[in-house]
Amino acid sequence: MTSMDQKGMSTERLNERRLSQFSRDLWLLMKPELTLLSVFTSLCSAYLAIQTPDESQLMVFPLLALGTLLVGGGSGALNQYLEREYDAMMKRTEKRPVPGERVTPNEALVFGMVVSLLGAFVLFFINGLTAFLAISTLVTYIFLYTPLKRISTLSTIIGAIPGALPTLIGWAAIQNSLSYQSLTLFAILFYWQMPHFYSIGWLYRNDYTKAGFRLLTSLDAKGLKVARHIVVNQSILVLVGLSPALVGLVSMDYIPVALAVGMIFLYFGVRFTLSVRREPSGSTARLLFFSSLFYLPIIFSAMIIYKVHL
Repeated sequence: MTSMDQKGMSTERLNERRLSQFSRDLWLLMKPELTLLSVFTSLCSAYLAIQTPDESQLMVFPLLALGTLLVGGGSGALNQYLEREYDAMMKRTEKRPVPGERVTPNEALVFGMVVSLLGAFVLFFINGLTAFLAISTLVTYIFLYTPLKRISTLSTIIGAIPGALPTLIGWAAIQNSLSYQSLTLFAILFYWQMPHFYSIGWLYRNDYTKAGFRLLTSLDAKGLKVARHIVVNQSILVLVGLSPALVGLVSMDYIPVALAVGMIFLYFGVRFTLSVRREPSGSTARLLFFSSLFYLPIIFSAMIIYKVHL
């Protein structure tokens, strides 16, 4: 093999590696952890919304998954575009694609806009309400939650709204309407986000303070207010977690599971509260965070198992 052939192969491999890295960075722009959670909750909600099974509903699920993935991912990319300067200030986010200079700001902006619009277009094929809710998720996340993080501690509460909307997106995909039953799913995801994000905020409070984010976890040095907010929201979540059975969405067999999971989650919130009263540390916040990761899969799986088939 000649040196020219070897050089050509080296260039080709380098281009392949660059393309592979760029594709990976575009995926990271979509905030896959949050986006896949949105896909999961929307699909579960769609299944729970089925009253009379119909073969036509089968096509809804792949469209719903793809559309939710694209809108959620596009929102994540636009969020990273807007917060690129602040991401560069924090160790947790300094290696993201834009501050890491692997993706340019313009590339992130165009990618986020195109992917979001494509996702809304896909969801419009299901029905208009589903697309409208998805666009509402994008708008509230980008134009309310994102700028509010630097202005008010209310940003966590506001941010929980677009975070919980995938439940309504999934429900609307099947029913083409909303109901009090769908609101129970929204409430579960809404109240779950408080302890979940407060635990993250506490773990990385120094980073957020450095970047100028006015989060409760950044302003409450002793963590007493943070702990109170966590326990209050978890207590509400224990009650809200039972509501699907009370509105006839699932059978009463679901209640012991929801109660047990809710109380275990609350236990870790209480542990965090007791620890910050003694000495602010990250160990109990980390346990609280990991316990939150188990709550949603278990609670939604239980709803699917005990779903009432009309």
